[in-house]
Amino acid sequence: MGIVSWTAARAAAGAYRVYASVADEIAKERRLRLEDGGAWSRVFGNRGAAGKTVTVDTAMSLAAFWACVRVTAQAVSTLPLQFFEKTGGGPIAVDHSLAEILVGSPNSDQTSLEYWESVVAWLLVNGDACSEISSIGRSVSAVHILPNAYPYRDPQSNVLTYKYTDRGKSYTLPREKVFHVKGFGWGGDSGLSAIRFGVQTFSTALAAFETSGKLFSNGMQAAGLLTSEQVLTDKQRDQLDVIMQTYAGSERAGKLMILEGGLKYEKLQLNPVDAQLLQQQRFSIEEICRWVGVPPIIIGHAPEGQTMFGSGVEQTFLAWLALGINPICERIERRITKQLIAPGEQKRIYAEFNREAFLQMDAAAKASFLSQMTQNGLMDRNEGRRKLNLPARTGGDRLTAQSNLVPLEQLGQQAGGANQARASLLAWLGINSEAKQ
Repeated sequence: MGIVSWTAARAAAGAYRVYASVADEIAKERRLRLEDGGAWSRVFGNRGAAGKTVTVDTAMSLAAFWACVRVTAQAVSTLPLQFFEKTGGGPIAVDHSLAEILVGSPNSDQTSLEYWESVVAWLLVNGDACSEISSIGRSVSAVHILPNAYPYRDPQSNVLTYKYTDRGKSYTLPREKVFHVKGFGWGGDSGLSAIRFGVQTFSTALAAFETSGKLFSNGMQAAGLLTSEQVLTDKQRDQLDVIMQTYAGSERAGKLMILEGGLKYEKLQLNPVDAQLLQQQRFSIEEICRWVGVPPIIIGHAPEGQTMFGSGVEQTFLAWLALGINPICERIERRITKQLIAPGEQKRIYAEFNREAFLQMDAAAKASFLSQMTQNGLMDRNEGRRKLNLPARTGGDRLTAQSNLVPLEQLGQQAGGANQARASLLAWLGINSEAKQ
């Protein structure tokens, strides 16, 4: 190797050592530190009095919590999102540039339905739903979900930033780069997590379902006692333990046991009813639904004294839409206005979920809604046809209203008009109306 080549190699090696040193320092700075309490609590969760640690994964293993999160996230994500502009004649729908992102394609990996579904899911689970904002100039170009992200306000500078973890490392983003939808809270920088504050409910539910599972694995038989009048040796104890393994498990339930050497088996009198496991499981489902704000009937669980049918269920569903779904939609809409719409447009441009989409699944309710709107002059026929994805018809853009209720001073005018039309028709047909009478 020549002198020039050797010198170049040493220079390259020196540059690499400097790069490696800087990269290592950056990695150390980004590693999860002990003071990152929010990140650690999200990774390892909280332990309840029942002895079970509650994390996002363990909570989602409960069917009731999974169903509550799923139905709520799917209900919100399927609502059409529209942009409107306030004008002197009232709001009109506009094709805003944000619609391409929030209604079309939020990022390169997700559809708008998948994105809003994940936003609502994180909102229900963590109390916060954070997304990284990608921009081209001053225009939003994409939004990416940040799992486990949480706000952090520096106690010294009072600057708000957002931290999130990825493969064991902690990253920080400025507040203007994060689209943050907050859940119910005390008015601070973050919402309240149902999993964190409901740790006792979730821990108890996990313990109850695990206990019932182990009971089923033993063939619905509780532990028993083997008694003997003689003292067994260590070798005999080991042999007995191996023998008893052949009778353990639900697949061996009902198998006859052979006892020798004066051994006697005594079964402990314990069953799921005595242990109140069934009642505890039902209560756990209803408690979880309270934490998430979903009526049990929505996830297919009928509380005591309630059936799955009838007008009461319909009223429960309407209450869930008003008290559960609508507040989530309002939170998202106002955050879009505050963080994504340009400051110069915030007074006249706003986003709104179309709640009427819930009528799509109820043909009778939708027909009644369109009928009332068109018959009372609030909507013309073509506007109603567009809601049914039907083409416009000639003459269908006129507002109409029924005339069965008219002011007292106009009584007789409608009847007079009808008599004139009748007389004109009879004259055209050549019929003498007086002779007819």
